[in-house]
Amino acid sequence: FFASVFTAEDVRESPKPELAFVGDKSEELSRIEVSREEVLELIDKLNINKSPGPDGIHPRVLKELKSEVVELLTKVCNLSFKSASVPNDWKLANVTPIFKKGSRGDPGNYRPVSLTSVPGKLVETIVKDKIVRHIEKHKLLSNSQHGFCKGKSCLTNLLEFFEGVNKLVDKGDPVDIVYLDFQKAFDKVPHQRLLCKLSCHGIKGKVLSWIENWLKDREQRVGINDKFSEWRGVTSGVPQGSVLGPILFILFINDLEKGVNSEVAKFADDTKLLKIVKSKADCEELQKDLTKLSDWATKWQMKFNVDKCKVMHIGKNNSNYTYNMMGANLATTSQEKDLGVIVDSSLKMSTQCAEAVKKANRMLGIIKKGIENKTENILLPLYKSMVCPHLEYCVQMWSLISKKIYWH
Repeated sequence: FFASVFTAEDVRESPKPELAFVGDKSEELSRIEVSREEVLELIDKLNINKSPGPDGIHPRVLKELKSEVVELLTKVCNLSFKSASVPNDWKLANVTPIFKKGSRGDPGNYRPVSLTSVPGKLVETIVKDKIVRHIEKHKLLSNSQHGFCKGKSCLTNLLEFFEGVNKLVDKGDPVDIVYLDFQKAFDKVPHQRLLCKLSCHGIKGKVLSWIENWLKDREQRVGINDKFSEWRGVTSGVPQGSVLGPILFILFINDLEKGVNSEVAKFADDTKLLKIVKSKADCEELQKDLTKLSDWATKWQMKFNVDKCKVMHIGKNNSNYTYNMMGANLATTSQEKDLGVIVDSSLKMSTQCAEAVKKANRMLGIIKKGIENKTENILLPLYKSMVCPHLEYCVQMWSLISKKIYWH
């Protein structure tokens, strides 16, 4: 199933990106060279609890033998960058299906997470860090993106977005929020179009060639309980679970909102729009923005899962306009889980608070039943690690909204 979602890219005519950033695109990242000290630092940061990839090289091995392997690994890294070629073992992935929600019998409700070579991930980290420094230095990333960005997070996404919602609602203005859902976003990224966009962001020369080779001739197999499927070719996408994949994806959708008048907020592929809708003309303007996004998806061979795209109407005198994408009307929702926080159209946080308390109490029950030694030095760390995260996740955003009393 996971191999069936890949995109067969039409390479006859690759479109040109409409760049959304205002930074300096004249500077290039065209070569990478890494020092022994940099490689040693990355080895020291390896998590020994992570699983190895298909090559079987465990992070514990690299960490405990770092003095013996660092010189060789540094040479391999620099040879790979200089020749713009990636060892075949680094292109293999064991895919673990991670259940999301819905029916467990539907393969579409599982996220494919790739376990790749640990040395390969180390090299990906080097490339990713160089790309991140390049785009940060030259301000190449759209301000709407909060995923995998220094100083930004789910919390900053929610705070900035809903601060805008609050300001409009406080003035008595109705607003519409549209939650968009990409269909198999990471798996469908067409490689040649991705490379085109990377080039437009100043990623060129040997670095671009290295990424092209990293994407080429990849293979994966699905593993469950130590049983594996046959190897299948990967013809599109950036591997979920890879180090380099997320930054490549956010650069691919960096121009998503070009020409869109509504406010856009993104966290990786999670995208939402906000528009004040005081008149029919405002609603029609939002509809035009949705049409532009549909056109963008067609142009770049991506797809929106229209069945999962939702509209939330907020505020008094909201006309509850019916929007559409790709010829299908978008469903209306009064409640949506936004980056892990339950938001409703009345802008109350009671459902989120109740859900957080429910999860926290469940963890308390597990601790109570499962731990015999109920001393402070045992219970306190468990409470902080298992209970507090449910009560504190993006709590600043809850308080932003829950201080106010809105209509029913």
